[in-house]
Amino acid sequence: MAVAATLAVAPGQTLALVGPSGAGKSTLLQAIAGLVPASGTVLVAGQDWQQLPAWRRRVGLVIQGGGLFPHLDALANVMIAQDRRDEAAARALLAAMQLEGAVLDRRPAQLSGGEQMRVALARALARAPDLLLLDEPFAAVDPPVRRALLRLVADVRARTAAPMIIVTHDLAEAAAIADTAAFMVDGAIVEQGPAAALLADAGSRISRWLAG
Repeated sequence: MAVAATLAVAPGQTLALVGPSGAGKSTLLQAIAGLVPASGTVLVAGQDWQQLPAWRRRVGLVIQGGGLFPHLDALANVMIAQDRRDEAAARALLAAMQLEGAVLDRRPAQLSGGEQMRVALARALARAPDLLLLDEPFAAVDPPVRRALLRLVADVRARTAAPMIIVTHDLAEAAAIADTAAFMVDGAIVEQGPAAALLADAGSRISRWLAG
């Protein structure tokens, strides 16, 4: 899908990107991260990321399911994202995500869905990112685990001044996390503003945009 979008997220702020399935939300995050071709400008920390290959963009990306390397254990999955391998720092990040001990030696297939997402969040922070991108990070976990992960995301938010964009279908989740929100329909941002105001009437707003 072709995506045409203008987004602005201030340092230390979180933007929730909401909209129906197939609206282009994940594609937009992939374009920002440099994983799919894109035109236009992606300004992060004063630098145009369009001039950089994906591997040079200091982005912490968390996708649905975590996207962990299946052949690496939890600790190695975090360390691989570091500029310089630092086991102590990786362990500290995992401890902040409430993961310690034998669980760090387990591969993703041996971890629960919630544990995988905790590792993915730690790995995203391990890059000391200039931007955090979370793509439906809690979609595959049960409600109690989701609530715990939401609290961890709030902790992540407090640990870095990097702006964060989170894609979610859950409006309550978006309201709990975000400072601002943007509605995406058919590959375009149709409205953006303070999260509290937009999300309070999100259902009718999205229905109106879908109706044209």
